[in-house]
Amino acid sequence: MNIVRQSPSVLVFDSGIGGLTVYNEIYNKVPNAHYIYAFDNELFPYGDKSAEFLINRVNSVIETITKFYTIDLAVIACNTASTVCLPSLRSKFSFPIIGVVPAIKPASLLTKNKCIGLLATKATIERTYTTNLIQQFAANCSVQLLGLSELALIAENKLQGITVDMQQLKELMQPWLELQTVPDTIVLGCTHYPFIKKELQMIFSQATFIDSGYAIATRVYNLLNDKYDLKQKTSDASENIVLSTNYNQSVEKLIKKLSNYNLNKYQLIKA
Repeated sequence: MNIVRQSPSVLVFDSGIGGLTVYNEIYNKVPNAHYIYAFDNELFPYGDKSAEFLINRVNSVIETITKFYTIDLAVIACNTASTVCLPSLRSKFSFPIIGVVPAIKPASLLTKNKCIGLLATKATIERTYTTNLIQQFAANCSVQLLGLSELALIAENKLQGITVDMQQLKELMQPWLELQTVPDTIVLGCTHYPFIKKELQMIFSQATFIDSGYAIATRVYNLLNDKYDLKQKTSDASENIVLSTNYNQSVEKLIKKLSNYNLNKYQLIKA
């Protein structure tokens, strides 16, 4: 039986805990909704998975969630999944589904030297969707692409209390450091990356960093505001829940920190 709530129920989904950066922005904008944060840590990371695999997997996980919870709006807080899964998800589910895509358009408006850096997973870098974004909004700029599978894991480790290895991070950024024109605007094209923005800023001290979190939160607010009185408090943060597809030591540590994110319950799901 579905759990029905008076306030809108918002699902935020990612392969890992990087989507918490997007969830935080949404929660700050719409604190009176009911939230479900779900992450597919059983198959983390998504950046090395095929498009066909991701479409089947993401559809399967979200379908499982809808068997237990009523969802009024979903956010796919994963750039990799968003670039391939949105059409299939929108054709399957009746509630609005918002995707997260690299913030190329705002970056093109911010850059001074016309050199933009897009930092993302290899999968996001290689998607036609990303190529089209660049051609549409940044044709007059030099867009440097850097697809790295290691950064999402570095970000997850940081949240587990593991200090970021700055030497390793600098080595990963070396292709940009060797450029004649270094990007002055860097797009964080994976929702995990804002967690290590401080460390990235230490390497690119003159750059402006941008992600999609605020824009996604604004989009969520606008869609929900058409149907709900978002000023009315009909839901309590104690009802917000985290779901994961695997239970391990990392999840155990995360559970102890859930209240920091206004998430107070945990449930294991199997998709």
